[in-house]
Amino acid sequence: MCTLVRFLVSCALWILTSFPLTAQTACDSHDAIFDLQRLSKPPAVSPAVDISSEGVHAIFFEGGPPGWDASFAQIDEPVEDQWQTHAVSAVLLAHSLLRSLPEVDAERVGVTGISWGGYLTCIVAGVDDRFKCAVPVYGCGFLGDNSVWLPTLASIGKQRAEKWLNRWDPSVYLPKTKTPMLWVNGTNDFAYPMDSWQRSAGLHKPSTLSLRIRMPHGHGVAGENPEEIHVFMNSILAGGAPYPAFEEVQFDERNASARYRSGVKIAKAELCFTKDLGKWQDRKWDSLPAKIQDDRVSAEIPADAAVWYFNLFDERDCVVSTEHVERASAVDQ
Repeated sequence: MCTLVRFLVSCALWILTSFPLTAQTACDSHDAIFDLQRLSKPPAVSPAVDISSEGVHAIFFEGGPPGWDASFAQIDEPVEDQWQTHAVSAVLLAHSLLRSLPEVDAERVGVTGISWGGYLTCIVAGVDDRFKCAVPVYGCGFLGDNSVWLPTLASIGKQRAEKWLNRWDPSVYLPKTKTPMLWVNGTNDFAYPMDSWQRSAGLHKPSTLSLRIRMPHGHGVAGENPEEIHVFMNSILAGGAPYPAFEEVQFDERNASARYRSGVKIAKAELCFTKDLGKWQDRKWDSLPAKIQDDRVSAEIPADAAVWYFNLFDERDCVVSTEHVERASAVDQ
C-alpha cells in the first residue's frame, strides 16, 4: 500500500513502504548549492513543509522569502535568500526524512507537483537523483521563450531576466535528470504553453507525454486527479503494468502513423489538430478518430491542420501522446 504526502503547492511525494535510507553523494546545481550529503540528515522535527508564497515555515522557522511570482525580483539577493533555494531544499529535506523512516522503501519514492509545484518538480528531479520517477503537472522550463511570465521577465530588465533564467529556469536542470518522467498538460494551458512544455520534455529521456485537449489548469480535481499520475507511478514504484508509450512516428504531408507498446488494452486513438496559428493558449483544437491495427495507429492529417499529434487512450482512460508536429508553413509564419 502506498501513502501520498502532499506539500502546500502540491509538490508531492509519492511513497511506498519498506526499509530506510542509504547515504547519497553530493550534487552540484550551479550557484545554488543543493548538497545531498548535507541534506541527507532529517531535520529534528517532522517537516510540515510549506513552499507557498508564505515561505518555508517548518524548516526555516522565521519564514522563507516570498515565492512564486515574487521570486523574479529576488534574483540580485544572495542565492541562499531566494525562494527556489528554500523550496527545493525543503523538498530534499522532506525526502531525506521520508527515506529515514523504517516503513518507507527508500528505493520507491517519486515526486509530483502542480503548476509552480510542477516547475519545482522539474528542478528537484534534476537535483535529487534518489527519486525513481517524477510527474510535473503543467510545469516546465523555457519560461523566457514562451510563458505567462514574459511580461514579468521584461519588467525586471534583460540582464536580470537572463540571470534569473540561467539560474532558475528548469531547462538548466532537466538535462541532469535521470529518473523517468511523465509530463501532464493541456493544449491551452495559460501558463505553460505547448511549445515550451514539449521542448522541456525533449531535454530528458525517458520522457512520456500526456496532453489532453483543453485540460483545465488548477489545483484540486483538475491537477490532482488525473489517473495518469497514479498509473505511471504505480508502474514504476509498485510493479504495475508498464505505462503505454509511443516508439516511432512517421508522417508526410497527408498521412501520419505511430507505433506503440502497451501492457493493457487500448480503448481508442485520436489525431488531435488545430488549424489556428498565433498564441498557443488561444488555439482551437479538434480531434478525429485514428485507426488502430496491431501495434500501430494511423490517420489522415487534415489539409488545413497547422499542428497535430496522436493521443492513445487505454482501458483505464489514461492518455499517452506523441510530440506535436508543426507544418513547415505554420512554423514559417
